[in-house]
Amino acid sequence: MSAGATYRWLHRVWYGGARYGWILLPFSALYWAISACRRLLYRIGILRTHRVSLPVVVVGNITAGGTGKTPTVVWLARALKERGFQPGIVSRGYGGSKSDTPMRVDSDSDAGLVGDEPVLLARRSACPVIVDANRVRAAAMFSGDAVDVIITDDGMQHYRLGRDYEICVIDGPRGLGNRRLLPWGPLRELPERLVEVDQLLVNGPMQRSDGLSVAEQNAVRFDLVATEACRLNGSLTRPISRFGDTTVHAVAGIGNPERFFDLLRARGIQVIEHALVDHAPIRREDLEFGDNFDVFMTEKDAVKLGRKVKDKFWYVPVELHMDPVHSAPLIEQIESRLREWQDTRR
Repeated sequence: MSAGATYRWLHRVWYGGARYGWILLPFSALYWAISACRRLLYRIGILRTHRVSLPVVVVGNITAGGTGKTPTVVWLARALKERGFQPGIVSRGYGGSKSDTPMRVDSDSDAGLVGDEPVLLARRSACPVIVDANRVRAAAMFSGDAVDVIITDDGMQHYRLGRDYEICVIDGPRGLGNRRLLPWGPLRELPERLVEVDQLLVNGPMQRSDGLSVAEQNAVRFDLVATEACRLNGSLTRPISRFGDTTVHAVAGIGNPERFFDLLRARGIQVIEHALVDHAPIRREDLEFGDNFDVFMTEKDAVKLGRKVKDKFWYVPVELHMDPVHSAPLIEQIESRLREWQDTRR
C-alpha cells in the first residue's frame, strides 16, 4: 500500500469507521504507554519544563491533521498587536529541510528550508518568526528582540517549554474522530487533556452533539472565511464569487484537504480534487494537468512555488472570523494573563 493510500485508509478509520481499524490497537496501546510515562516524568520533575524570559501562549491541538491552528495564530498575533503587544512566533517548521536548526523567517524565506507554515505566518502576521524543532531554544532567541510575548504554532505536547496560556483548536465537522489514540485514532492525547487548556476553539460547526465532553460543548466557534482569490504572480486579485459556475483544479497539501474543496464548492465552483499529504512538496510541473482550467490552491501551498508562475495559478487566503461577543472576552483574558506576568517581573 502506497503512503497516500495508507494515509487515506487511516482517515477512513479515524473519521469514517472503516473496517479492520482494530488491528492498530496494539500500536495505540504502546503510544499511550509512552506518552503517559513521558507526562509522568514531567510531573515528578525527572524531565524538566523550561521557562523563558517572556510569557508564552501555545496554540495547538490534540489531533493529527489540520484544525486551523495557523490562521488562529495569525488572528491572535494581530489582536495582541492591536492591544499594544509585540508578539514573536515560534514554529516547528514541518516540511522544512533545515527545521532542526534555529532560523529566523521572513516573508521571502525559502519554504523548502524553513517550512510552509512559518513563511505564511511571517507574511500574514508581520511578526518575527523563528523556526526550530527545539522550541525552548527558539523561544529563548527572542530575549534580545523587541518582543514581549511568544506565540507557538503547535506545541501542546511539547511540555519542555513552559507556557502561560493554552489554546486548543479542534475541527468542528471532524471533531475528535473515533476518540482513540494514534494510530487507531487521530488523538495525540486523550480527550481528558481538554480540561487542562485555558480555551478550546472549534473551527466550524460541531458535527455531533451526543457524547461530547463539557469542554467540547463550551468551545468557542470560529469560521475561516474566504472572499477573494489572488494570482500567485501578484498580477490580479479577484472576488472569489467571480469564479462561480467555473471548473478549477484544486490542490491542497494541508491536514484536511476536504475543507478547502468544500470552501470552493460553497462558492459554486466545480472542483477537480488534488489532495496531497500535509506539507507535501509541490513543483510547478506537478500542477500542469493538460488543460486550460485555472489551478486553485491554499495559501500555505502557494508559498512553496514563488511568484514566477502563469496567470492560471491562484491561491485563496482565509481569515478567521469569530463573534465579537466571544472574541473580545478571550483577548481580554489573554491580555490580563500577560499583564499579570509583566507585573510579577517588575
